[in-house]
Formats: sequence, structure tokens, C-alpha cells
Amino acid sequence: MLMQSAVPSRIAKDAAVTKPGHVPTATEDAIDMMGAPMSFRRNAEIYGEDEPADYLYKVVSGAVRTYKLLSDGRRQIGAFYLPGDVFGLESGSVHSLSAEAISDTKVLVIKRRALVALAARDNGVASQLWTITARELQRAQDHVLALIKTAEERVVGFLLEMASRVRGGNQIDLPMSRQDIADYLGLTIETVSRTMTHLEDTAAIELPSSRKVVLRNRSALGRLTG
Repeated sequence: MLMQSAVPSRIAKDAAVTKPGHVPTATEDAIDMMGAPMSFRRNAEIYGEDEPADYLYKVVSGAVRTYKLLSDGRRQIGAFYLPGDVFGLESGSVHSLSAEAISDTKVLVIKRRALVALAARDNGVASQLWTITARELQRAQDHVLALIKTAEERVVGFLLEMASRVRGGNQIDLPMSRQDIADYLGLTIETVSRTMTHLEDTAAIELPSSRKVVLRNRSALGRLTG
């Protein structure tokens, strides 16, 4: 849980981060400079469900998962956030999901009220916020649609999504565990592992380790996404 008193007041000029290959705009620099850096250890909670949504967050390093615990004790992961991603956006005044650091993670913490005030004065910042919001909406829609596909389609779609978001070309270093992937895709960990092994047996991917995936045949994988 992030308490307001725990947020550093100094400006984090040295903590700005962007996606691989992306050149930051003046607007993004302005937003980044509003943020204060905070570090979270692996599995540490960044904020909890139903807590006040007073801050936005941008991943500097590491990775973050958002999730909800269901009434039967299962965990549904809503999204994964990687360096350069902004999370914590809410339509209301409280968080609808909890957020945790997947690994040791550094984030920029940005006061929501201050950012909204800046957006009211700066059209560039307002446009950037709209872009971030639209991206989150698209990601949520894609996730919902993925959950009605077959297990193989879900796993393949996830791998292709991660390949488009991380540096490394056909080699993906996954920050999340197989259990995280299962809870994101609405599958059991056994189904995820079995599907990964099947894809390796068909030479579509290679699995040097549980966290490393090499895409050996992108065209074949693309045909499996449904």
C-alpha cells in the first residue's frame, strides 16, 4: 500500500523511461518530470483494490501485474506492465484492481490531481493522457476477446504480444512466471506448460528455460492465433 507521506517530493529528472526505440516527446518529458521514483521489491504491493486512486505510475524498470482475487480464491491478472508503460488509470476515485511488482521494480509516482491540472493547461499533455487511456482500453478489450479463444490461441497470442513489447526480436525474456501467465489467460498452469511444450515439439518455439522463449516460426504462430 502506497501512503501519501511515502512519496518523495523531489522531481525525478533522472528517472524518465521510454519504450525501446522510442524517442521521448517534450510532453512525455513534462509528465515524467512530475514523477517521484519509488522502488518495490519482488511481490510487493504497490496499491490495493479499493484504495484511493490518487496517483498514476510509470514503470522505469522491472515489471508490474494488476489483479483481482475472485470470491473462490482464484486470481485473475488484468494486465502486465513493462518499462515505459503507465498504469493506475481509473475512471473513478478508487482502484478496481491491486498492483504488485513482479520483480524488483522501480516506478515513477505521479500525483493524479497535479497531472489533471497540467492537462487542463497543456493540450499536449491532455493528448498524451488520451493516448494512454485509449491504449489501456484497447488492451482491456483485446484481453477480454482472448479469454474466449482456445488454450493454444491464448498462449500463442500472449507470446506474440510479449514479443511486440519487449526488446530482443524473436527471443523473449519473460519477467512473469508460468502461474502469472495462467492467471492472465484464465488457464491452469498445467495447461500453459503443456501448450508451451506442444509448441516446442512442433518447432514453432524453443524453450531454453521457463522464462526464456524463442519464436522459431512466427508465420506458423500467426496462423494459430485464430
